[in-house]
Amino acid sequence: MTTTLYQRLGGAEGIARLVDDAMAAHLDNPIVKPRFENTKDMEHAKRMAREFFCAGSGGPEVYTGKDMLAAHKGMNISEQEYLAVTDDIVGAMEKHGLSEDTKKDVIAILYSLKGSIIRV
Repeated sequence: MTTTLYQRLGGAEGIARLVDDAMAAHLDNPIVKPRFENTKDMEHAKRMAREFFCAGSGGPEVYTGKDMLAAHKGMNISEQEYLAVTDDIVGAMEKHGLSEDTKKDVIAILYSLKGSIIRV
Protein backbone atom coordinates (compact mmCIF):
# COMPACT_ATOMS: atom_id res chain seq x y z
CA MET A 1 0.00 0.00 0.00
CA THR A 2 1.29 3.46 -0.90
CA THR A 3 1.59 6.04 1.84
CA THR A 4 0.36 9.58 1.28
CA LEU A 5 2.61 12.59 1.41
CA TYR A 6 0.81 13.55 4.61
CA GLN A 7 1.83 10.24 6.19
CA ARG A 8 5.40 10.54 4.91
CA LEU A 9 5.63 14.03 6.47
CA GLY A 10 4.62 12.52 9.82
CA GLY A 11 0.97 13.56 9.85
CA ALA A 12 -0.19 16.63 11.73
CA GLU A 13 2.50 16.28 14.41
CA GLY A 14 5.34 15.85 11.92
CA ILE A 15 4.12 18.78 9.84
CA ALA A 16 3.87 20.96 12.97
CA ARG A 17 7.52 20.17 13.78
CA LEU A 18 8.55 20.93 10.19
CA VAL A 19 6.70 24.26 10.23
CA ASP A 20 8.26 25.23 13.57
CA ASP A 21 11.74 24.42 12.27
CA ALA A 22 11.18 26.18 8.94
CA MET A 23 9.87 29.32 10.66
CA ALA A 24 12.84 29.31 13.03
CA ALA A 25 15.14 29.02 10.00
CA HIS A 26 13.35 31.94 8.31
CA LEU A 27 14.09 34.07 11.39
CA ASP A 28 17.78 33.14 11.11
CA ASN A 29 17.96 33.59 7.33
CA PRO A 30 19.23 37.11 6.51
CA ILE A 31 17.39 37.09 3.17
CA VAL A 32 13.91 36.71 4.68
CA LYS A 33 14.44 37.54 8.36
CA PRO A 34 13.08 41.09 7.98
CA ARG A 35 9.78 39.79 6.59
CA PHE A 36 9.29 37.15 9.26
CA GLU A 37 10.49 39.12 12.29
CA ASN A 38 7.87 41.77 11.46
CA THR A 39 5.04 39.22 11.35
CA LYS A 40 2.42 40.57 13.74
CA ASP A 41 1.05 37.17 14.74
CA MET A 42 3.61 34.40 14.26
CA GLU A 43 1.33 31.79 15.85
CA HIS A 44 -1.34 32.57 13.26
CA ALA A 45 1.25 32.33 10.47
CA LYS A 46 2.39 28.95 11.80
CA ARG A 47 -1.19 27.71 12.10
CA MET A 48 -1.92 28.71 8.50
CA ALA A 49 1.28 26.98 7.31
CA ARG A 50 0.41 23.83 9.26
CA GLU A 51 -3.14 23.79 7.85
CA PHE A 52 -1.86 24.43 4.34
CA PHE A 53 0.71 21.63 4.45
CA CYS A 54 -1.68 19.20 6.13
CA ALA A 55 -4.55 19.80 3.71
CA GLY A 56 -2.27 20.03 0.67
CA SER A 57 -0.47 16.78 1.44
CA GLY A 58 -3.60 14.69 1.77
CA GLY A 59 -4.43 15.06 5.44
CA PRO A 60 -7.92 15.46 6.88
CA GLU A 61 -7.32 19.03 8.07
CA VAL A 62 -9.07 21.90 6.30
CA TYR A 63 -7.10 24.96 5.19
CA THR A 64 -8.94 28.06 6.41
CA GLY A 65 -6.54 30.68 5.09
CA LYS A 66 -6.43 32.82 2.00
CA ASP A 67 -5.42 31.38 -1.36
CA MET A 68 -1.73 31.87 -2.15
CA LEU A 69 -2.27 34.80 -4.50
CA ALA A 70 -4.43 36.69 -1.99
CA ALA A 71 -2.05 35.88 0.88
CA HIS A 72 1.00 37.25 -0.96
CA LYS A 73 -0.55 40.04 -3.05
CA GLY A 74 1.29 43.33 -2.62
CA MET A 75 4.25 41.80 -0.77
CA ASN A 76 6.51 42.00 -3.85
CA ILE A 77 8.38 38.84 -2.87
CA SER A 78 11.53 38.37 -4.92
CA GLU A 79 12.74 35.15 -6.48
CA GLN A 80 15.68 35.25 -4.06
CA GLU A 81 13.32 35.42 -1.08
CA TYR A 82 11.16 32.64 -2.49
CA LEU A 83 14.22 30.41 -2.95
CA ALA A 84 15.46 31.22 0.56
CA VAL A 85 12.13 30.13 2.06
CA THR A 86 12.16 26.98 -0.07
CA ASP A 87 15.71 26.21 1.06
CA ASP A 88 14.66 26.65 4.71
CA ILE A 89 11.79 24.20 4.20
CA VAL A 90 14.14 21.68 2.57
CA GLY A 91 16.55 22.14 5.48
CA ALA A 92 13.75 21.37 7.95
CA MET A 93 12.87 18.23 6.00
CA GLU A 94 16.53 17.15 6.01
CA LYS A 95 16.75 17.78 9.76
CA HIS A 96 13.88 15.35 10.22
CA GLY A 97 15.43 12.73 7.93
CA LEU A 98 12.66 12.71 5.34
CA SER A 99 13.22 10.65 2.21
CA GLU A 100 14.41 12.11 -1.08
CA ASP A 101 11.07 11.27 -2.69
CA THR A 102 9.21 13.12 0.05
CA LYS A 103 11.45 16.16 -0.32
CA LYS A 104 10.98 16.10 -4.10
CA ASP A 105 7.19 15.94 -3.72
CA VAL A 106 7.17 18.94 -1.37
CA ILE A 107 9.52 20.90 -3.65
CA ALA A 108 7.23 20.17 -6.61
CA ILE A 109 4.28 21.57 -4.67
CA LEU A 110 6.25 24.65 -3.64
CA TYR A 111 7.32 25.30 -7.22
CA SER A 112 3.75 24.89 -8.46
CA LEU A 113 2.82 27.85 -6.23
CA LYS A 114 5.66 30.09 -7.41
CA GLY A 115 3.50 32.15 -9.78
CA SER A 116 1.09 33.00 -6.96
CA ILE A 117 3.86 34.20 -4.64
CA ILE A 118 6.66 35.97 -6.54
CA ARG A 119 6.13 39.66 -7.39
CA VAL A 120 2.34 39.58 -7.14
